[in-house]
Amino acid sequence: MSALLVTAAPADHRALRLGPVTPEAYRAFLATRTGADGASFLQVPSWAQVKDGWSHRLVGWGPASGGLTGVALVLLRPFPGTRKYFAYLPEGPVADWSDPDIDGWLEPLLGHLRSSGAFAVRIGPGPDHRRWNAATVKAGTGPRRRLADVLADEVDPLGTAVAERLRARGWRRCGGDSEDGADAQPRHVFQVPLTGRTPDDLWSGLNQEWRRNVRKARKSGVEITLGSAADLPEFYRLLRVTEERDGFRLGRSLAYYERQYAVLNAEQPGRMKLYLARHEGEILAAHTMVTVGGRVWYQTGASADHRREVRPSNALQWRMLLDAHALGAAVYDLRGVPSTLDPDDRAHGLLRWKLGTGGQVVETLGEWETPMRGTTNHALYRAFQAYLARR
Repeated sequence: MSALLVTAAPADHRALRLGPVTPEAYRAFLATRTGADGASFLQVPSWAQVKDGWSHRLVGWGPASGGLTGVALVLLRPFPGTRKYFAYLPEGPVADWSDPDIDGWLEPLLGHLRSSGAFAVRIGPGPDHRRWNAATVKAGTGPRRRLADVLADEVDPLGTAVAERLRARGWRRCGGDSEDGADAQPRHVFQVPLTGRTPDDLWSGLNQEWRRNVRKARKSGVEITLGSAADLPEFYRLLRVTEERDGFRLGRSLAYYERQYAVLNAEQPGRMKLYLARHEGEILAAHTMVTVGGRVWYQTGASADHRREVRPSNALQWRMLLDAHALGAAVYDLRGVPSTLDPDDRAHGLLRWKLGTGGQVVETLGEWETPMRGTTNHALYRAFQAYLARR
């Protein structure tokens, strides 16, 4: 830990050291976080190099006696014409959210960011809010229905407590309590639990359509291999095909994915992998996977418009799921899903596809914002919100 400020927790005046940390100290702390409690890939130091147009800070805190108990990758976006910044901690900070005295580290963190020129801060608290099993979601599917219409199988008491604490301290949930919110990261994700399960258990967890499609891919001769940086242009070409077919636009360039692949793997070899599905020598689908400690994510998928009947994407996901299990991951995270349960809604197709893996829809706490104290900061925050609304 280097150049740390010494402050005090307001609740019981325990000494707290908080300030900049080196990438080495930061990564060493992340290595102590295991399983489902590990850090998001959006909070590793190298992610700052992926985000063009943002500066960053690596911040850590812990007791005066030494050591770290929490860290944060803070992305900073300048407000034009000022020396003020919007501070964004994507899916962070990495901290003990079960600590009953979160003010003991959260308030000093805000004070540090305020002194660094932040006019507002957005965070993504770690605890989950609610979970729905695949069978529950399928049973709740119907015209004009949404996840909020279906009773969750599980409500996380820690997530509920953290949300109440943040509201009591003046934080605002982005997009309010609307189901889809206004978060930069997905509020609803899809996860397949892996702990305590065998490959046979995972196979049994797939629905009949998924098992049939994986078998069809095998019989058709679909081959799954790991690609390299040299294959990213083909991945990107297929991604543009996918965006056009499915009616969405991620707005990312080939250079973005090349930079992401380079910096994540420079930090930790194998952190980002590119999986390819070939049929008769042609790449028909390509998916990226990211690993941090004991957590694994399916990040971005792309596929061709032709020969879809050989089911290359199902074969890819099955291989990635098995690889995540072999790595000892607690959960395989397939990232975002929409909240619509209406089968006539175009967006529902993505949810339906992921449901076939037999996992769970997880509602995160979403993202939360607060302006820094001061008239100028509040004015800048209102202007910034207006800018985002126009976008």
